[in-house]
Amino acid sequence: MVSGTCVIGLQWGDEAKGKLVDLLAPQFDLVVRYQGGANAGHTVVAGDQTYKLHHIPSGILHTQVQNFITPGVVINPSTMLDEIDGLANRGIHCEKNMRISERAHLVMPWHIAEDKIINSTAVRGESIGTTNRGIGPCYRDKVGRTHAIRMADLIQESRDERIGTVAAQKVELLTKMGATQEELDSISPERVISLAADWAERLKDMIGDTTEMLLAACEADKKILFEGAQGALLDIDHGTFPFVTSSNSSGVGVCAGAGVPPRWINHVLGVCKAYSTRVGGGPFPTELDDATGEKIRTLGNEFGTTTGRPRRCGWFDAVALKYTARLSGVTRLALMMMDVLAHFDELKVCVAYELDGKRLDTFPAHADQLRRCKPIYETIPGWNQPVDDVRQVSDFPSGALDYVKRIEELVGIPVGVLSVGPDRAQTIFTEAANALELKN
Repeated sequence: MVSGTCVIGLQWGDEAKGKLVDLLAPQFDLVVRYQGGANAGHTVVAGDQTYKLHHIPSGILHTQVQNFITPGVVINPSTMLDEIDGLANRGIHCEKNMRISERAHLVMPWHIAEDKIINSTAVRGESIGTTNRGIGPCYRDKVGRTHAIRMADLIQESRDERIGTVAAQKVELLTKMGATQEELDSISPERVISLAADWAERLKDMIGDTTEMLLAACEADKKILFEGAQGALLDIDHGTFPFVTSSNSSGVGVCAGAGVPPRWINHVLGVCKAYSTRVGGGPFPTELDDATGEKIRTLGNEFGTTTGRPRRCGWFDAVALKYTARLSGVTRLALMMMDVLAHFDELKVCVAYELDGKRLDTFPAHADQLRRCKPIYETIPGWNQPVDDVRQVSDFPSGALDYVKRIEELVGIPVGVLSVGPDRAQTIFTEAANALELKN
């Protein structure tokens, strides 16, 4: 029987999903990236080497594992090639074990120009958190269809005509939007046609029908690991809209993005930090805009992998986690960054909200409501001793285990994985992980 396991972030991204995918990848035949774009940043630490991945699946370090980038992902070919070249310089050759869906859409130079122009003239009064990498405009063109460019278009004889036509229309559009001459030159038909020819030449051998490959792998009982990007609270339909990403980053996006029916997915590992963070604007009920928040940021090195932006930090929000865990069909939790909380005498967990004077136990759909929510905290004693060297559950201080147990009770799902640092070795599997059919 095929074993399909998903790794899904349950907060606002940056939950250390990449570390888990890298660690688990050797137990699988395939690793599948199914949504998002270069706005994702997955950090993998292997020994004394650190790899920062954006487009490339986090299973790429394992040569025996096939890595797929499927139709739900939007790809900036220049960024991808830079990443491929950087890995090649370190002895990792993606062309050997990575395939890219011919159905995946391309982030073109005009998408990046659109992103910057739109956000420079936005009147919301608060950033929605975009990385200005053209992800949103690309997904918009995907849905609009008329101006969409797919990987398959790169390897068609009609490529130059297709791209030249769209480029000319985009020049006209961006001129009306107030683009600078430099921006217009960057998207000229001649330049983009030349870029596309280079992309096609370098990527053509990796482009294929990943949907057919994945379905065949399922039918052959292969073990498949699905790698989510961003986090469930950033889901375009179910997150804190409009302060979200442009794809379905919760568990509900796996099947559509990868092209695999639900029957092939057995387990969902929901990844969360032992506290909360988010980047950019948007409501954040447990945010700590004080010395405690700064202490968490410093201890956790909370700066974005993709942008370098400082992350906003706060206490663990069990209301939000229960919502995203249910939404994503989570079967086990992975609680990361336990080492950061090892420096506090007292911890707090949000167990409910107060909204307009009334207790609220569910996660509100409207961002303005969430912004008015005040956290109702439960105070839990800290353990205030390092856990970096812990390698098995029995080595944890009793206070740390009490904290884990309380989170399990509040979210309603067992914790299967605990992390005490960035290295592969700093990951501990609990007895609850047995249901995932995984091992240390």
